Amino acid sequence: MTIPKGKLIAIGGNEDKGTYPNPKSRKKYYLDFFELGILKRIVTELHVTNPRIEVITSASMIPEEVGERYTGAFSILSCVNIGLMHIRSREDAANPDYLKRLQETDGILFTGGDQSRLADFFANSSFLECCLHRYQTEPNFVIAGTSAGAMAMSEIMIKGGSSTEALMKGAVKLGTGLGLVQNVIIDSHFVKRGRFGRLIEAVGTHPRAIGIGLGEDTGVLITNGNQIETIGSNLVIIIDGHHINHNNTKEVKKGMALSIENITMHVLAKGNVYDIAERTFYRDLETHHNREETAY
Repeated sequence: MTIPKGKLIAIGGNEDKGTYPNPKSRKKYYLDFFELGILKRIVTELHVTNPRIEVITSASMIPEEVGERYTGAFSILSCVNIGLMHIRSREDAANPDYLKRLQETDGILFTGGDQSRLADFFANSSFLECCLHRYQTEPNFVIAGTSAGAMAMSEIMIKGGSSTEALMKGAVKLGTGLGLVQNVIIDSHFVKRGRFGRLIEAVGTHPRAIGIGLGEDTGVLITNGNQIETIGSNLVIIIDGHHINHNNTKEVKKGMALSIENITMHVLAKGNVYDIAERTFYRDLETHHNREETAY
């Protein structure tokens, strides 16, 4: 399999967009965000002075409002060359003007909303083909996505499902995403909304996929198609089903309780690394790189 040269940044949602603090806010917190925050990391990973970033609002039902929020957030980061793509249909996605802008931008960001809209609009499209080509071939091309925009990145995509009803067969609805990253299933707003059962059911249904649960204001930088680095202020949960023994997900009827033996979970904080191909946790990038050098 070809190792992609570009980068993915999947964000769990509710990322701090750097809104100006009110008079009671502590300035230190405000400055810490710009030094350490996820949106700042997106800009940094582009490695371009005054980068062009296209914000794709297709998942949202309030695209203008969402677009304005991101334009304002990036401008506070001194990143003012921002475009908004309010793509609302498959016909829009085929618009030559959008395709030209996609070919010329340094990076893109899919906003939150409904991930099924992204799959409907972009699956098997020239737009997605261009995204995949640039991601595969260009070292500093960044595709970022938050909430629904993150969930749609994987080939197997969670379309919906109640957190409280999860682990009863059929409670989690799965579909096909954009396929930017293989062999994973991504869920968002993970810790705050208690979506552990939802992701466990998804992995139980597809035990060869790694589940990635993204906390709010937290994300992962994915490089080489398989190296995950945790960024942001919260937690990332990894669910690994490769060592499952007993698993009744294929046998029981819809609505019946699932029974899954020996599923593995890792909890990642800022700076921790997880290798999807090795299915191995590392404390930090240095530890991971040392392991790679030792292997050679």
